[in-house]
Amino acid sequence: MELIKKIKQAEAEAQQIIEAAKTEAAGQTEQARQRRRDLLDEAERGRKKSIQDAVSRGQSQAQQEVENLKAQAEKRRQELRQKAEHKKAAAVARVMDCVAGEKARVKLEGTPR
Repeated sequence: MELIKKIKQAEAEAQQIIEAAKTEAAGQTEQARQRRRDLLDEAERGRKKSIQDAVSRGQSQAQQEVENLKAQAEKRRQELRQKAEHKKAAAVARVMDCVAGEKARVKLEGTPR
């Protein structure tokens, strides 16, 4: 009788140990799942931050390139204006020379063409 009682008590203790192990395993599994979710969330935040940083850098670089292109365009416009002014001055001088030459010819010949 005493032996049966001890066996039953050992079985009950073994069952308690099994239940405690199951509970502990379930808790560890849940902790592992939570840790995985936390890591995934952290990775997602890092990914979003990296994307945002890349977009910001891209916008800054694009803005800088726009400013550089505008400066180049303005410089080119000024160069073209200067060339046009020189050509205009030369053309005006030629026209004036032709007009002056025509006036001189008219004075000498007495009749315009």
